Amino acid sequence: MIKKTFALLAFICSFLTSFAQTAKEEIYADILKSGSNHMAYQAPTQPLTKAPKGYEPFYMSHYGRHGSRWLINDNDYLNVIRVFRRAKEQNVLTPLGLEAYEKLERFYPTTKGRLGELSDIGELQHHGIGRRMTENFPEIFSGKDAEVDARSTVVVRCILSMTAECEELTAFNPKMKMHNDVSESYQYYLNHQFSQRLKDASRDRGNIVNQYVKKYTHPERFCRALFTDESFWTDEDFRPRAFMRSVFGVVTNMQSHGNGEDMWNLFTTEECYDLWKIVNIDWYLGYGAAPQTGSIMQFNQADLLHNILETTDTIMASKTFKNGATLRFGHEVCVMPLACLLELDSCGRQVQDLDHLEDYWVNYRIYPMACNIQLVFYRPKNAKLNAPILVKALLNEKEATLPVPTDQYPYYKWDDLRAYYLNKLREFEKGNR
Repeated sequence: MIKKTFALLAFICSFLTSFAQTAKEEIYADILKSGSNHMAYQAPTQPLTKAPKGYEPFYMSHYGRHGSRWLINDNDYLNVIRVFRRAKEQNVLTPLGLEAYEKLERFYPTTKGRLGELSDIGELQHHGIGRRMTENFPEIFSGKDAEVDARSTVVVRCILSMTAECEELTAFNPKMKMHNDVSESYQYYLNHQFSQRLKDASRDRGNIVNQYVKKYTHPERFCRALFTDESFWTDEDFRPRAFMRSVFGVVTNMQSHGNGEDMWNLFTTEECYDLWKIVNIDWYLGYGAAPQTGSIMQFNQADLLHNILETTDTIMASKTFKNGATLRFGHEVCVMPLACLLELDSCGRQVQDLDHLEDYWVNYRIYPMACNIQLVFYRPKNAKLNAPILVKALLNEKEATLPVPTDQYPYYKWDDLRAYYLNKLREFEKGNR
């Protein structure tokens, strides 16, 4: 009873420490968080719980997003720059507008040939994650028998992220058996897949999001701060809400670059918070457990979860495997729904009131640049002991709750968790027959 009480108290303390601030308070304290999936990865500061007595880590199953990058489409930059160029030609830029225009023109040449590619900061993020893997779990990566199987989607930024992380692992242990692979044949589980059922469920997403775009996008102050002539942005073809959100996308992604331009002065903190709320709602509807879209959108990662379960089964049944990891590299459109499917912390929460979604579900805690999920497996040090395999989950290197009972948080019995996920997948797949 004492052990169970202690475990419960430890969980409560961990939970309260992690989420003591509201999303609004966090964004007001750190404006970078309003960038949602553009937010640069922030290394964890909380210490990890020690292994249970008599246990040691021996295997990690992982999925990680690529690190910080340039924006993907040239029009992400040009649609904004063209407006500023036109305003410059018409001599309707305020001093702030002119400053923004000059910053954009100065930065834009750096994007040539780099669209969608990993940035310098993105590479450093993965070096840091790889290094902390070896520091946190040296038993997994030590010795001549250590095996790491790392696979990536075919996208270059993901491949380079995998390379950076694996460089740290091999620097820690040059004798490990490292296998890297990239293939179209892995895309079905390394990237997101939408069945017709999921496509049908997401039909109303755009209409719902548009309601919140209108509710939370207030471009009047923003446009007056940039343009001296109000007729320039009130013209019926201008679409000031879309322009404001496009500029916000460029500004938030500047944190992906060591040579990025600081343009946060274009927005008030309240505007950043409001624009973030829209993205939070949009991604929840598109990839989470949102009841508005049938609570099934996270199942676009069913193949990935199957792969995690089946690969772990193979590892557990192997008579030759000693220690090591399975690493997978892809995109936030996979990490985010996988976190929801695994029900890490509150990721799998179903929320009806989207105006208050942030009280339960906060996107930047799930899928910043270089976001990752690590399932860390523990076995008894004494192989003769008939003790269960335990697992703990890390979401962005922070310990997370899992959806089965335990009396020793953050550690859970793997057999219980495996059975829970297999049943969850079976129930969903019944509806696809």
